[in-house]
Amino acid sequence: MSAFTIENEDQLDDLLSEPTPEVVAALGRLSGDILVLGVAGKMGPSLARMARRASDAAGIQRRVIGVARFSAGGQEALEAYGVETIQCDLHDEGAVVRLPEAENVIYMVGRKFGSTGEEYQTWATNCYVPALICRKYRHSRIAAFSTGNVYGLAQADGGGSCESDSLAPVGEYAMSALGRERLFEYFSRSQGTPLAIVRLNYACELRYGVLVDLAQRIQAGEPVDLSMGYLNTIWQGDANAMTLCALEHVASPPWTVNVTGPELLSVRSICERLGELLDKLVRYTGIESDTAILSNVSRATELWGTPRIGVDQLLTWIVDWVGRGGRSLGKPTHFESRDGKF
Repeated sequence: MSAFTIENEDQLDDLLSEPTPEVVAALGRLSGDILVLGVAGKMGPSLARMARRASDAAGIQRRVIGVARFSAGGQEALEAYGVETIQCDLHDEGAVVRLPEAENVIYMVGRKFGSTGEEYQTWATNCYVPALICRKYRHSRIAAFSTGNVYGLAQADGGGSCESDSLAPVGEYAMSALGRERLFEYFSRSQGTPLAIVRLNYACELRYGVLVDLAQRIQAGEPVDLSMGYLNTIWQGDANAMTLCALEHVASPPWTVNVTGPELLSVRSICERLGELLDKLVRYTGIESDTAILSNVSRATELWGTPRIGVDQLLTWIVDWVGRGGRSLGKPTHFESRDGKF
């Protein structure tokens, strides 16, 4: 996957949904259907399609079902790839009860952006909905997305936060994300529901992600804020693969894993490289702090190895995409926020 240009969105989506051998093997060992809740988000379509492709490659006959409100559409594209779809508001308890049973559940529901000023909506989505899902799928394996924001800020020279570290979320979004984890933990312990919590940091593709944000700012001649001077990021396809593999590690009480790239990345260094590739002068505001949202991925690396796509390859693809005016999702990550306000 190294020496070519990603020409269009069809090719990009093919790459994002390409299963690793580990995913094919894992889904070959698991029984039952796969239900992806919140499938219409940024990662959901490619993850659901990867689950379909990996199951087919493993010779396993199963349903892969994507559930969301689909307020912006997307059902036809998923169904064209063999993913069944169900339109459902997961805040509606009656609608949740009517969802089909599934042995395997990927929980991708969450609210982050727009939290400031509508904190009540964020808490309802991040804490109320998990309770409904845990009651409905008490006997299922559940891999539930969380975020590295639950750790709070870590020393940049400390190797990143580990799964066993104390949690110190900053801001209501991060606090509600911890609330989501605690709700999942409560039901896992009280019902015996086998569960994995996937703490993801900054999945990135070419239409969305921290590196895309930086490239777009540099391309537009806008200054880059260095307040959050360090970061981790991971190719979204690799994050999809690790999440699906996490279904084999569910436990009660829950098993937790950090998912991101292994490199501690300097925002300044990344921007200098992007400036070179884009042939643009980079301007900055602010200065680097010695803390950032950073995760240690030793556990994930020991289980699944390093990501297929490294940062250098991702930067090359992003610069080419942005330079050609490739489509953006128009959803900035706001990774530079240090006060937890999104």
